Amino acid sequence: MTQAQAHAPDHYYVPHHSYWPIIASVSLFTLMLGGATLLNGGGNTLLLVGLTLILITMFGWFGTVIRESEKGLYSDQMDRSFRWGMGWFIFSEVMFFAAFFGALFYARAYSVPWLGGETEHGALTQSLLWPQYEAAWPTNGPEKIGGFFAPMHPWSLPAINTLILLSSGVTITWAHWGLIQENRPQLLKGLAATVALGFLFLSLQAYEYLHAYQELHLTLGSGIYGSTFFMLTGFHGLHVTIGAIILTVILMRSLAGHFTPQRHFAFEAAAWYWHFVDVVWLGLFVFVYWL
Repeated sequence: MTQAQAHAPDHYYVPHHSYWPIIASVSLFTLMLGGATLLNGGGNTLLLVGLTLILITMFGWFGTVIRESEKGLYSDQMDRSFRWGMGWFIFSEVMFFAAFFGALFYARAYSVPWLGGETEHGALTQSLLWPQYEAAWPTNGPEKIGGFFAPMHPWSLPAINTLILLSSGVTITWAHWGLIQENRPQLLKGLAATVALGFLFLSLQAYEYLHAYQELHLTLGSGIYGSTFFMLTGFHGLHVTIGAIILTVILMRSLAGHFTPQRHFAFEAAAWYWHFVDVVWLGLFVFVYWL
């Protein structure tokens, strides 16, 4: 196939005899089976095998896609397809976090006032079951089943992490401008700064979790506040980890001379994902830490 054929507007490249889809299916099934085995009291060997296979699949499949892109096999029509795919993926991630934010809002706005007797039906519930319970947030629930804990103060590490992530949004945008203007030093500096800020954020969040467990006695078992706190911030931390790894790969590709002002969707996809991570953190800072 010639590059002229590949760049035809209606061309859609389909690889021949790719073995990555079946390997990905086996890897995911092994991971699922290993997780189920661990949850039912078994060992973690199968889970670790599944994780290893997933990493091998991602490294190999993504590498194949990169080589195909650098060979000029992808057309403008495929570029639009990639953009739609990334857009829908980010939308699914928005819905993912919307479900967890919904759980937080439901607990704070409905469940806690109801259990505290602040509604018509809640008054009877409180008088019969938990007459001493006061509807206040943060809470570990009636009867203080989660034990004593102190909430995380917003204007310490969380505020610093907010500044770090907002700064990383600026640096990734600066790197994008460098790419558009064919200023490769600016591109590399902006990407390196973004990656450094991303891993700094993760380091501070790990320290924050250690502080929460050891000094604040805030754990996953600290009632509804503890569970929603770690659920939301933990999943966000996972997304930051994924985004930082993606940006590291983009930095390595940039060092290798990949991307041009006209064709750089991989960079844009990583930037879209990183901006999404930034926006989610702002919601976390306001509704989990501050209010």
